[in-house]
Amino acid sequence: MQENICSIPINDVFMPKDRCPMCRMRDMLEQRKAEYITGSAMMEPSVRVQTNQQGFCFRHFEMMVRLGKRLSNALILESHLQEISEQFVPKTAPKKPDKKKMAGLEALIHDCFICRDLKQNMENMVRIVHAMWINEPEFRQLYGEQQYICLEHFYLLMNVDQKGLGKNYQAFYEETSRLTGGYLERLREDVHHFCSMFDYRNSGSNNFSGTRDSIERSIEFLTGGVIESDGAGDYEEEE
Repeated sequence: MQENICSIPINDVFMPKDRCPMCRMRDMLEQRKAEYITGSAMMEPSVRVQTNQQGFCFRHFEMMVRLGKRLSNALILESHLQEISEQFVPKTAPKKPDKKKMAGLEALIHDCFICRDLKQNMENMVRIVHAMWINEPEFRQLYGEQQYICLEHFYLLMNVDQKGLGKNYQAFYEETSRLTGGYLERLREDVHHFCSMFDYRNSGSNNFSGTRDSIERSIEFLTGGVIESDGAGDYEEEE
């Protein structure tokens, strides 16, 4: 498989053939961005202007606190809070709310610098995946060997740059549907089997057949997020 600066990260995330490769790609991109924001980008004026205006969602604030130094996070928050104070919530409030400022505050609450950047980068990565799938037989085989494509990234892969796939769109759709749909059917069967183990007709049976984690796997497939379960009391029959 011929590699270049664009294909190397794609090959890296597809090679393990475990879970959804696009989720691994997302995780890699957002971790790199969180490390960048709390590292070398912290003192770049152009970046700070954007982070002051856009802020971050809880997921990415949490990631920044976990990955970056506390002083870095504090400095980012200092200027972001100042921006909010000046633009939306001044110390001395006017007699009535300013509709434009309230609309701006609503937009800010639902905005995130890393989410915006991640969306753009994931769309770019999808275009590279499409190109590699069309032009590199070895990658096409690797793509087909994936465990599954989660629901969110099934949508992304099929809706970003459809024109770029051209005449290959139908074949790519069929292969991606096989990965997503096949795993979806397995999840349905596993969840059904898990539920059936609590039926009175199966009382005393402990044959979960590998479906004990079907709840966590289903949520990961539906949302792209991983739930860690401690297993305490998970499989006791409810009263």
